Amino acid sequence: MKKIKRVLISVYDKSYLSHLVSTFKKYEVEIISTGGTKKAIENLGANVTSVESITKYPSILGGRVKTLHPNIFGGILNRADIQSDQKDMDQFNIHTIDMVIVDLYPFQEAVEQNADNSEIIEKIDIGGVSLIRAAAKNYKDILIVPSTEHFDLANNLMISNHCCTNIKQRLSFAQKAFNVTSNYEYNIATYFDSTNKENPKTPNTFKQNILSSKKLRYGENPHQDGVYYGKLNELFDQLNGKELSYNNLLDIDAAVNLIEEFEEPSFGILKHNNACGFASNKNLEDAWDQALAGDPISAFGGVLITNNNIDLKIASKINTLFFEVLIAKDFSNEALDLLKSKKSRIILKKKNANLGEMSFRTVLNGVLLQTKDLITDGHDLKLMSNLDVNTNQMSDLIFASKICKHTKSNTIVLAKNKQLLASGCGQTSRVDALKQAIIKAKHFGFSLENAVMASDAFFPFPDCVEIAEKEGIRAVIQPGGSKNDQLSIDYCNANNMAMIFTGTRHFKH
Repeated sequence: MKKIKRVLISVYDKSYLSHLVSTFKKYEVEIISTGGTKKAIENLGANVTSVESITKYPSILGGRVKTLHPNIFGGILNRADIQSDQKDMDQFNIHTIDMVIVDLYPFQEAVEQNADNSEIIEKIDIGGVSLIRAAAKNYKDILIVPSTEHFDLANNLMISNHCCTNIKQRLSFAQKAFNVTSNYEYNIATYFDSTNKENPKTPNTFKQNILSSKKLRYGENPHQDGVYYGKLNELFDQLNGKELSYNNLLDIDAAVNLIEEFEEPSFGILKHNNACGFASNKNLEDAWDQALAGDPISAFGGVLITNNNIDLKIASKINTLFFEVLIAKDFSNEALDLLKSKKSRIILKKKNANLGEMSFRTVLNGVLLQTKDLITDGHDLKLMSNLDVNTNQMSDLIFASKICKHTKSNTIVLAKNKQLLASGCGQTSRVDALKQAIIKAKHFGFSLENAVMASDAFFPFPDCVEIAEKEGIRAVIQPGGSKNDQLSIDYCNANNMAMIFTGTRHFKH
């Protein structure tokens, strides 16, 4: 165990200091500090040695240079077991520093507050990062506390060990320290990437740095390890249920991205990232009934989501179904009490949070990054057939296209009266996707007469249109773009069908 005799404190946020300072006073630890931090510590009734008295230099360049001096960094970086280091320490009258406590300038906060460039640049911490890196590098001798998030942990350690630490504890804090600095550098690099006016969204280097993590019970399967990196509490309040699993998170992500497409009261039921039931209706209760009717078998154990609030009447219906997750804007107290009757049910209250504009996935020992598909079909639609669509058909076509966008390719979606009748998803053949959807719709008793069909990509041949027409489908929406587009258009014109082009392909592999 190593006794802490001297500590250097340099923090931006002074509000977390009191407990640490109290502990240092109790164990007679010498405190070194500068500027506003020094004043804050003195106000807490502790004696402070000024950095200036050690460096023999004042704070200069508007505070840009304070601690960057051999008398400070020599005190941190010297190795107790290296004779030459200790000889240098004696020759230059440098005293060892045993602990460093730092809280960096809030760079990312300045960015998020849309501060001007000059203010953001001044929030790039130099001395603080240098102190953290130096102390963490020399963890064999020095304890580094790299942010206010670690103050309580450090203080509890000081109290329990009477201001002594072992090398294992110091290594643990060093690991935390480099995570803090890597995240800080990531935020700065990302900001500078954003100033690249040529292509700010797709920089030359791929960077991700997320400090918050949660170990999951397992990954996609029980034999796989799984970890979630992120801050789920920024998106949801979990009101009930067990810890979210890897697969829960995947389904929730798919559900949230789908529901974001709809403004009218809507209800969705998802299974394996695809909607097995979905409906929009002015009456949310009716939307639920219609969504469940789409595939009551697949709904078992699914993820439920609505863009509205859940009252007791709707909750009473939902409560009869076994499901994994329910997501809504809010819940009445009575509804929540009923739904909480089953402890394992995951109930999430969705916040109004931004999901971001970029997506990435691992592939071949590398990463694919792209901008998210944020185009919602419904604008700049082009009528390609002689027969126009009526108001109800257009509404259904847009509805079906939105669901199609969030369903695994190749996919076909069949809908009527803003109700998902069936989808064929994840097929190697678009014809197979359509046949799958038709079989499924008929299985659950739906008539396809006057239904609409949506496709996530163009039809290279008229076969899908031919099959759809024979089932009573009278309107089709698709991106267009095949050199054989005219074949499908001609078939529509010859068979009293309407065809709309969106001009946008929505592949989802």
